[in-house]
Amino acid sequence: MDFSGLSDMERSRMNAFIEQKQMKDFLRLYANLVDRCFADCVNDFTSKALSSKEDTCVNRCVDKFIKHSERVGLRFGEQNALLQQQQQQQMMGSQ
Repeated sequence: MDFSGLSDMERSRMNAFIEQKQMKDFLRLYANLVDRCFADCVNDFTSKALSSKEDTCVNRCVDKFIKHSERVGLRFGEQNALLQQQQQQQMMGSQ
């Protein structure tokens, strides 16, 4: 994002807003991960510790979630780069 047209104070506020949004998004992602893996994997409440089966399930669930998130992030980055390239070509073509 180009904040060059903003004053220092406005830029500082915008950066703080973006950081706050990123933290909220991360916490939401983390909470969804915990909810999903707990609901899918933990079903024995007779012990305070996870059984080996539950532990394995939670580890696989987390690994799968992280790999999926990485893949989505890569695809998003690829699509974003392609979109920027197309916009640049359109701008050069209209000049």
